[in-house]
Amino acid sequence: MSLARSTAPVRLSAVELRVLHLPLVSPFTTSFGTEDVREVIVVRALTDGGDGWGEVVTQHAPLYSSEYTHGAWDVLRRWLIPALLERPAVSAEEVAVVLSPFVGHRMAKAGLETAVLDAALRAEGRSFAAHLGAVRDRVPSGVSVGIQRDPAALVDAVGGYLDEGYARIKIKIKPGRDVGDTAAVRDAFGTIPLQVDANSAYTLADAELLADLDRFDLLLIEQPLQEDDLVDHATLARRLRTPVCLDESIVSAKAAADAIALRAASVVNIKAGRVGGYLEAVAIHDLCRAAGLPVWCGGMLETGIGRAANAALAALPGFTLPGDVSASSRFYARDIVTEPIALKDGHVRVPTGPGLGIEIDHEALEQFTVQRETIAR
Repeated sequence: MSLARSTAPVRLSAVELRVLHLPLVSPFTTSFGTEDVREVIVVRALTDGGDGWGEVVTQHAPLYSSEYTHGAWDVLRRWLIPALLERPAVSAEEVAVVLSPFVGHRMAKAGLETAVLDAALRAEGRSFAAHLGAVRDRVPSGVSVGIQRDPAALVDAVGGYLDEGYARIKIKIKPGRDVGDTAAVRDAFGTIPLQVDANSAYTLADAELLADLDRFDLLLIEQPLQEDDLVDHATLARRLRTPVCLDESIVSAKAAADAIALRAASVVNIKAGRVGGYLEAVAIHDLCRAAGLPVWCGGMLETGIGRAANAALAALPGFTLPGDVSASSRFYARDIVTEPIALKDGHVRVPTGPGLGIEIDHEALEQFTVQRETIAR
């Protein structure tokens, strides 16, 4: 792994959980639904050396994945947090091991691990980016554009993001809103870096339709088939000129190794929440880099907590494609950190302060909290 060294153990006295409802600046539509409000769990690890923060990137309903907010809430308070509190002290690197008896629930585990890692690094005065192995102090920022009312509205939305300076455009597609939408963006903006994201909306029977996207010279097509269809993805990849990128299929380093062995993808999207945490994300980065596969950092409409962590991850050397680490203002009129991630010259800055390098806006945190519970020793 790229990690220079492990963190010192911290003694957890309690973990606070909050469900937040943050209004989005505009509805975000994908092949599996539309969000107007982002429901998210914020995790606060209370330790003898100070607090750490994490974020559970589940959604309200189990549509993107089998995980959902109140399922994550239940497993955190009932099983995961008590397992950590049973130990006198725990390092961030031990969290995954302690939680391994509990099957799945990677997003919940990731939020908890991040909070412990943030607390440990703050106590040591080291940054999240330095600990993960970052080699850059800023990263190129792409933007994810949801499905719009019609192709004309999509062109308008993309034009606005290009005017803001985003380095790469990703558009969501689904059956009936694929070739026409892609053609409209290409016709309007020429050779801009462009990719499409299907969120598992197609099957191998759609291979001919998906091959029609080859003419648009896309950076990649993301997760065209179902998450467990590695063999079908490998078959599809042989039929397309457009590089196939896997997202939902990559849930661990083992899954990434399988995808590489099957030649099911030539690009990998790494989302720390989806794979169980940032330490596993680094392991996937290292594996893909050794295999010569480019990776990029995906987004889950994170608050400033997860956005700062994603910026640090995206600064590792194998992240050679712009990711979805967009400015906070892309989604939120008000974030829950005092200095939200901002876009400058097509890039976002990698925080360098201790831990995640962010401070919580406690007034905003209270404003958006709809449920709260503290689990103590």
